[in-house]
Formats: sequence, structure tokens, C-alpha cells
Amino acid sequence: MKKESIKQNLKNSPRLKKLVDFFVMNQTETRPRCYIRLFAPFYQHRGKGSVIHRSVRMDTPPYNSFSLGKKSVVESFACINNAVGDVIIGDYTRVGLHNTIIGPVSIGNHVNLAQGITVSALNHNFSDTTKRIDEQGISTSQIIIEDDVWIGANAVILAGVRIGSHSVVAAGAVVTHDVPPNTLVGGVPAKIIKAIK
Repeated sequence: MKKESIKQNLKNSPRLKKLVDFFVMNQTETRPRCYIRLFAPFYQHRGKGSVIHRSVRMDTPPYNSFSLGKKSVVESFACINNAVGDVIIGDYTRVGLHNTIIGPVSIGNHVNLAQGITVSALNHNFSDTTKRIDEQGISTSQIIIEDDVWIGANAVILAGVRIGSHSVVAAGAVVTHDVPPNTLVGGVPAKIIKAIK
């Protein structure tokens, strides 16, 4: 049975999904259970020459994809989470110290993420004032970071954003809208500073 048909069956049966989620994810820590993490080498794709440092927190249950391209590196104390959407990282890409990446996220080739960056495609719903926020569920919107992008330290990339190729995001920026290719952006919220020629 293919992964997509399994995902569809789980979507169509909330009770089955809840049961599977209970056995896969620690409900308090919201991360895969120890016995699931033991099998990670069998369901994660890691390209030739890629490196994930030992201190990285890999919250990657098997029902969504995680892929790291060849010669790519995930540096110490980063957190990769594909529990709510696939995380795909291209070739020759560096995920810096203390980065947090929450899917669904697609990162291209030759991308450099500096230190302390948050890339989160997840939002908590909060519009119903009769319910607590933690009862209202979540929503996701894929983030796409194209090839040859540099993101400076402590930047935040929010859900639904696309960052075009050969773009630079300045340190500390909060990116709330798409960034065109060949562009430098910075600020809170991030605005175009100049075209890169």
C-alpha cells in the first residue's frame, strides 16, 4: 500500500488517525515515541554525504516525508518537525545552529540558513472565543524557499511564504509575504530593500 493511500485512509477515518497518532506520537511531548525514532533510518531519506548532528531534535514521524539532499548539513541543536507536513531539503544546503523547521516546508539547493532561524508553516487557530486556543486545532500553509537563498540569523519565515531564488533575508527579519527572486528584504515585517543585480 502506497504512503499516499495510507494518508488518505487516515484522513477519511478520524478515529483510526487518532489511534495511529497515539501509538506514533508521545501525546505530552508531541514528538515521535522512542520506538518510532529507532526506525528513523529506514523512513528518512538522507542524501550521500549529508550530515545531521547528534544534538538535532528530529521530530519526524513516518507518515510524512523527510528528505535531506546530498552534501547538506543540519547543524547542532536544530529542530526538524514534519508531524504536520513534509520537510524536503535540497542538495548542498546548510541548516544552521538552533534553527526550527516545521513543515510543510520545501527548501531548495545551495540554501544557507544562519543561526536561530524559525521556518514554521504551522499556525494555531484562535478565532472561536468560546473555546481555548489549544482546543481549536491548527492550520498549515506550505513554505517554499527556492535555490540559492541566504537567510540571516534570527529571521522568522511565516506560513505560506515563497522566497524566490538568489534572494537574501536580512538578520532579524520577519517574512510575512512572498519575496521575489533576486531581492534583499529586511525589517519587521520584512520589506524589499533593493534588487540584487
